[in-house]
Amino acid sequence: MYDLPLPTYLRIMTLIDKMAWIEIQDRKILSTRSKGKDTYYIPGGKREAGETDHQTLIREVEEELTVQLHPETLEFVRVFQAQAHGHAAGIEVKMQCYKGRYSGTITANSEIEKVIWLTYHDRDKVSPVDKLIFDWLKQQDLID
Repeated sequence: MYDLPLPTYLRIMTLIDKMAWIEIQDRKILSTRSKGKDTYYIPGGKREAGETDHQTLIREVEEELTVQLHPETLEFVRVFQAQAHGHAAGIEVKMQCYKGRYSGTITANSEIEKVIWLTYHDRDKVSPVDKLIFDWLKQQDLID
């Protein structure tokens, strides 16, 4: 028996289901960097069992940034999918993006080491899926 790699169409892809909060101010997008990491990510995170998109996003943003998203203002933006940063080939992340208003002061919390506002020129500092989001936001003329 030969141990040959599977053709692309037979490989099983693993998909990481994540939510992201798109917050733009002064034509810059809010991003975060976790402790011990070298890449910036748009705030958000993975769904826990039984959570809706909104519940996941509200929980994750409050854990990471200490602000409360207003559920009634959350609007679906778009879904982006790409290779998951720091994972083996074939593991992709599906990022469901929302925008919405918040209360409180954005402050790094939990595993977040740094909060920063990025422009399109900072695209090289973000994960592959965030690069797609940056490209789309630039095409929409929402970020510089």
